[in-house]
Amino acid sequence: MQNSKLKVAFLGTPDFVKPIKDTLASYFNLVNQLTEANLAVIAAYGKILTTQQLNAPKFGCINVHPSLLPKYRGPSPIQEAIINGDKTSGITIIKIDQEVDHGPIIYAEEFILSDQDTFESLSKKMFLRANEFLPQVIEDFMAGKIKPVPQDDSQANYCKLITKEAGYFDITTPPDGETLNRMIRAYYPWPTTWTKWNNKIVKFYPEGKIQMEGKKILSLKDFLNGYPDFPLKELAHNF
Repeated sequence: MQNSKLKVAFLGTPDFVKPIKDTLASYFNLVNQLTEANLAVIAAYGKILTTQQLNAPKFGCINVHPSLLPKYRGPSPIQEAIINGDKTSGITIIKIDQEVDHGPIIYAEEFILSDQDTFESLSKKMFLRANEFLPQVIEDFMAGKIKPVPQDDSQANYCKLITKEAGYFDITTPPDGETLNRMIRAYYPWPTTWTKWNNKIVKFYPEGKIQMEGKKILSLKDFLNGYPDFPLKELAHNF
């Protein structure tokens, strides 16, 4: 299905979207400038494009968004799905307009979530899946075979920008075990889930790992052997 005549630009920042760039390069003529592109593909870019940039490619810009829009518009849909304990999420391709994750839907499919997934593992899996169908979707869209469908704005909700403080909890009022587990998975590898004890930062990692500030990451058993008076020992057993 290679089509070297179609010029496609790509904008994406994290390492987990690099496979999309590589695939686009293998199927289309990948270009660096929006002004000479037939279409631009955006994935986890982290910047808002101007109206001029959005209109530069002949067919505009499309976005690969890791949720079933209009649910979880915004910058942290994967983390939000994990925090909320969702069993399913999705991948949506939209034509970008002036509002955040608001444009009409070109393609969407459901994605089953695992209760073991972290942000790191789930982002890789979701964008690898998007990578499989994206070239065909682009071909069909640019050939006029797909008519974008407006989102139902009444069903829309938004997720927030993740900051370092998002992973913090007060050790005197800790979350329950299930909530802590979700936090640890959602905020790994950044900003991590953390608290303060004896004026030291204690970080919680997936698979029952803990780290005292300035020390090595330890298993839960080894950590509690070293810090037997740690106040969350019962809660820690649940994550």
